[in-house]
Amino acid sequence: MIKNISNLGDAALYCDFGNEVNKSTNSQVIKYFKAIKEKKIEGINNLTPSYNKLIVSFDLKKVNFKEIKKYIENLDVQDSQNINSKKIEIPVCCHESFSLDIKRLEQKLNLGIETILNNFFNKEYFCYMTGFIAGMPFLGDLDENMRAQRLETPRVKVPKGSVGLTEQFANIYTFESPGGWNILGNTPINVFDSLKEDKPNLINAGDTVTFREISLDQYKDYNE
Repeated sequence: MIKNISNLGDAALYCDFGNEVNKSTNSQVIKYFKAIKEKKIEGINNLTPSYNKLIVSFDLKKVNFKEIKKYIENLDVQDSQNINSKKIEIPVCCHESFSLDIKRLEQKLNLGIETILNNFFNKEYFCYMTGFIAGMPFLGDLDENMRAQRLETPRVKVPKGSVGLTEQFANIYTFESPGGWNILGNTPINVFDSLKEDKPNLINAGDTVTFREISLDQYKDYNE
């Protein structure tokens, strides 16, 4: 449940669900996010969920902090539980041309490459949030023996579609961008499509994701 609701600037409020970063806490964030979004509350113009926080932005010409705070405090989030989350399978190619940091992971995790890949692909992931770059999903939770720190020196350019690991999360780079995640492979599918204005994200908070390993030839087939 929400621990505290406070002002965030003039036209936003900050719902704090505590300091824990886990599926249980994040599920509460997502329930409130979906419930508020579903209600289409007049004056609310943006919702930004994270691991354990929810930012609600609003139009001061239509509503104020006290009104939004009271509404959220009295909101019954149980109704949002029947909004189905998706289960999504993402194909990933771990050919050496894509698996930029597999040697580093082998050294940092003290695991063989085959074990790393088996651990990665035999896991169901929970989407905590999307962000940093548009549509990028933060997927947890990696097993303890699969958690590695970010690169000491981030890359200037990480290729679009790169699948990376850092700490307890996996992610997918939706655009070429700078980044310091440990890159394990690459997916040929678009995880974010700006042309789909209503639903640009393939993966959203609350969805579950599995990865399926594909060969380089299968990867190329997706792009033909």
